[in-house]
Amino acid sequence: MRRLLHLTGRHRTASVDRIFGLLLAFNAGAVNAGGLLVVHMYTSHMSGFASQLADGLVLGSVSLLLGALGALLAFVVGAASTAVIVHWAHRHHLRSAFAMPLMLEAALLLVFGLLGAVTLSWPTPFAVPLTVLLLAYIMGLQNGLSSSMSHGKMRTTHMTGHVTDLGLELGRLVYRNAPGTPPALRVRANRAALRLYGGLLAMFIAGGVVGAAGFKYVGFVWVVPLASLLLALSLPPFRRDLRRSAYLQLLLASVTRRFRRGAPPST
Repeated sequence: MRRLLHLTGRHRTASVDRIFGLLLAFNAGAVNAGGLLVVHMYTSHMSGFASQLADGLVLGSVSLLLGALGALLAFVVGAASTAVIVHWAHRHHLRSAFAMPLMLEAALLLVFGLLGAVTLSWPTPFAVPLTVLLLAYIMGLQNGLSSSMSHGKMRTTHMTGHVTDLGLELGRLVYRNAPGTPPALRVRANRAALRLYGGLLAMFIAGGVVGAAGFKYVGFVWVVPLASLLLALSLPPFRRDLRRSAYLQLLLASVTRRFRRGAPPST
């Protein structure tokens, strides 16, 4: 349990990264499959939106073109947001560099869970409702987080690369080396990688089952417990920084003062 509460801390180990990646894959599978029931598209699959963009250009369909462009831009901005947050936190020597993007994702998931039905009716310049852009942004934010955390080795919102790597390792596993092959030239499977890729795929599918069932039988509010879990995982490093970082304390105090000045006077 102690390890779970420190998954988003500054000090990383292979086991911590693996557990964190599995949890994020479950979350992405849930959001992706659940989102399909709401907006009728997978909002983490940028390959599909890139193809839709090409189709829109060829067919002359403005709605196809704008919808794909909006989702792609939202995903890119989400990943860029993670990069900005992580590098800003590193520059100020904060331990919660990976926790802050997760906190933002949790907050946006709460917005989606509580206001998703409302945002479905909010139009955007991209011919898709705000919900689509919000989900694409969340997926970009998360994929940027998992990539930054693992130095580009782990992506959690799509499985194409991991399924490919899983197939490669399975091929190495069943490959039979010729008798007398020197040890240095023997083909061997990376069993740790096999467990990681298989685990990511399994968690993504499990999350998809939970997400689809939750949306079907509960509705938007099913994401609230999931968002609460992400928030709980990201809070310990942030609270530690809040106690130790004078810069962060001053920044939050400044934001609070500005918010209070902009609030309407109480009666």
